[in-house]
Amino acid sequence: MAKIKIIAGDITAAAVDAIVNAANPSLLGGGGVDGAIHRAAGPELLDACRKLPAAHGERCPVGEARLTPGFNLPARYVIHTVGPRYDIDPNPPVLLAAAYRHSLQLALAQGCRTVALPAISCGVYGYPAPQAAEIALAVCNEAEFDGLEISFYLFGAEMVDVWQAALARIGAG
Repeated sequence: MAKIKIIAGDITAAAVDAIVNAANPSLLGGGGVDGAIHRAAGPELLDACRKLPAAHGERCPVGEARLTPGFNLPARYVIHTVGPRYDIDPNPPVLLAAAYRHSLQLALAQGCRTVALPAISCGVYGYPAPQAAEIALAVCNEAEFDGLEISFYLFGAEMVDVWQAALARIGAG
């Protein structure tokens, strides 16, 4: 079982092997977590994202993940993933699980042992936090992620409470 922590804090300050960025498909920066990570990592992150292959402006389709160095971040890597837009994309639970799963698989493939995650899709993409927390934590507890140290960096006491309640329900941590 993965070791899971819920933290109220800034993911850009996480001293871990990899942080996960809740990005948009272009990977060229945006608002929320994505904008904060791009600002903290420095302009090299945008340059690295621009070098990733793109098809029709998409460097990362919904549910997939891509890797770049962390540049000015304390994390060695940034794993960019795109979560579903809750009321727009088809089958959002499957796509959200895929975003978390592919991010953690990419972290393992790079030899990472510590990973910081945000609440993917819970901002402007409109995913309800209680359902998102259940999905995210279920993925984190899949057998292939045993031994990983996973920290969810969340913004605001309400979001932390939602994730801690979900963590208590599944009996992990």
